Amino acid sequence: MNKRVLAVVAAFFLTTSIFAGSTLPIKGNVVKADNPGIEYVGRIDFSNPERPAFNFPGTEIRANFEGTSLKMMARPMSGYFMVQIDSCEAFKVSFNSPADSVVTLATALPDKEHSVRVAYAMEGLETHPEFWGFILDEDCDVLRPTQLPERRIEFIGNSITCAYGVESTEASAPFEYATENHFYSYATRLSDALHAIHTSISRSGIGVYRNYNGPKTGDKVCMPQEFKHTLFADTTRQWDFSRWQPDVVCINLGTNDFSTNNYDASLYEKAYGNFLAEVRKVYPKAKIVLLSGPMLGEKENSIEKGVLDRLQKRCAKKGDKAIYRFDFTPQTGSLGYGASWHPSFKQQELMAQELTPFIKGIMNW
Repeated sequence: MNKRVLAVVAAFFLTTSIFAGSTLPIKGNVVKADNPGIEYVGRIDFSNPERPAFNFPGTEIRANFEGTSLKMMARPMSGYFMVQIDSCEAFKVSFNSPADSVVTLATALPDKEHSVRVAYAMEGLETHPEFWGFILDEDCDVLRPTQLPERRIEFIGNSITCAYGVESTEASAPFEYATENHFYSYATRLSDALHAIHTSISRSGIGVYRNYNGPKTGDKVCMPQEFKHTLFADTTRQWDFSRWQPDVVCINLGTNDFSTNNYDASLYEKAYGNFLAEVRKVYPKAKIVLLSGPMLGEKENSIEKGVLDRLQKRCAKKGDKAIYRFDFTPQTGSLGYGASWHPSFKQQELMAQELTPFIKGIMNW
């Protein structure tokens, strides 16, 4: 089955409800989310192992399965996911109806073993996504766990890393979940190019000391505070850093700190230095790359680069030689814009093309 045909047959929605008390039967073999054949990548809360919760973009669910069809179960209103069956082209599905909790991902597949990769496409702060499992053909099952790549990357960022507005071609368009897609971000593209898996600890509008259009003195809750959580904006669930130790960490923060002419570069530098020390504490063996993004104007971009350069030199002087610097090429509009003047699809592609050889070089991948 070619890529486009598979994408077409994968977009059907079912009205089957799997809420407790439902009288509508589910046809097929229900594979719950706690099945040992299902692999997860990202910060996920397994308090209820049959309904794991997450809200950072890029969270992934992977499995091998057998049979001719595949359906996915999730909490209604969870939002948008990207799905890839075998090596075919990825496509988007949505759980945006309050009545639907089952979506058909594929039908009429060859009756053999297949692989599935499901990636959360957006930020789930408001939608509270949960994955509930898969439905396979009768007498079919999820097979042995898929072998995940050994290389691990973590991206810590803002809307640029989330890929805010990447599916829009109107620079003046507002934020919409429908046009945000982390699967098309530089982070996912880079990870795939280097045969790695990644986590994305990212949120639109967030900064190191000041969020978008925040007070000059800074906001009380920024990335240094949220970095400790399993779920964004949930202080009750602290992340266990021993569960995930990346080989390399890419930090892309500063665009919001310097947003609007109401910033204090010295406060940014102090907060970034403290945050960098925290990242190093929880990831003692990782190489850390300090990135400057493509969205700032010339003045602010120059200030940000100066701060990051000083931080790298300061760390090196103290003996930490595994801190690196990288600057994305500022966007000019020649590749278009996404919503709210964010990087376009092509700009995100260029960012990946720029950063991939750099990471490959420092990691000897």
